[in-house]
Amino acid sequence: MHFAKKFKQTLRETNSHLVVGLDTDVSKIPVFMKSSVNPIAEFNNLVIEATKEFACGYKLNIAFYERAIDSGFAAIRSSLAAIPENLITIADAKRGDIENTTELYAQAFLDELGFDSITVQPYMGQDSARPFLRRKNKFVWILALTSNYGANDFQFLQVGKQPLWEIVVEKAISWNEHKTGFVFGASHTKEISKMTKNLPEVPLLIPGIGAQKGSLEKTINALNHNLFVINQSRSIIYAAPKAENAEEFKAIVGEAAMKARDEINGFLMIKK
Repeated sequence: MHFAKKFKQTLRETNSHLVVGLDTDVSKIPVFMKSSVNPIAEFNNLVIEATKEFACGYKLNIAFYERAIDSGFAAIRSSLAAIPENLITIADAKRGDIENTTELYAQAFLDELGFDSITVQPYMGQDSARPFLRRKNKFVWILALTSNYGANDFQFLQVGKQPLWEIVVEKAISWNEHKTGFVFGASHTKEISKMTKNLPEVPLLIPGIGAQKGSLEKTINALNHNLFVINQSRSIIYAAPKAENAEEFKAIVGEAAMKARDEINGFLMIKK
C-alpha cells in the first residue's frame, strides 16, 4: 500500500495523531528491566504493548540504537516486529549524503529493517533524497523547521524575499510530491499555519510537544489540515521510572499515551 494511503487510513482507523518516540536511553530504563538480555528491546516492547491502542505510529531515533551497536540494531528489529502492521513507522535517522551513499542508507533502513518512512536532511539537494524516494510504498520526511535553538542559523535566512525553509519545501515537493512530508517543530505555529494552508495534502511530522514544552493547543489551532502526526517521546516512555514490574510499567505508560492522544483529539474537537 502506498504510504500516503496508509497514512490517511491509519489516522482514520486509530482515531489518533500521536506518534510515540522510542528514544530509548538505557540509563533511564527502570531497574527491573536492566538484567534483561537486551534491556532496550525489553523496554521498547513493553512501551509498544502499553501504547499501541492509543498511537498511530512509532518513531525510532536511530542515534539511541547506533550508540548501543549490536544490541541496538537487535532492539530495532525486535521493536519493529512488535509494532502492529497497520501503524506507521519512522526511522528518525536524519540522513542526507551523495546518492551512492544514500542508496546504502535506503537499503539499510527501508529495505532491510523495513521502516515505512525516514527523516532526511535536505542540505545536499535532490540526489541525497532520491534513493529514499525511489522505494515503492515508502515515504520521506524532509527537515524544514526544527525546534532546536540553532534553527535560526540557517532555516530563517532570507533568500530573495523568502526564508530558506520555504525554498527547501518548494524544492523538496518538486522532487516527489506524493512521497514527501515535512518536519516542523511545534514552536513554529505561524509557519505551520502558512504551510498547511498552502499545501493541504502534504503531511507534517511535528516534534516538540511534551518534555520540550511546545504548546499543543497553539499547534493544533495553527493547523489548516488534519494530515499531521505529533511526536511525543520522553513524556510518555519515561512516565514510570520507578515501576517495579511490567504490569505497573505498562499501566502508567499506557495512561500517559492515552492522555496524550486524548489531549490532541480534544483540541481538534474544540477547533471544529
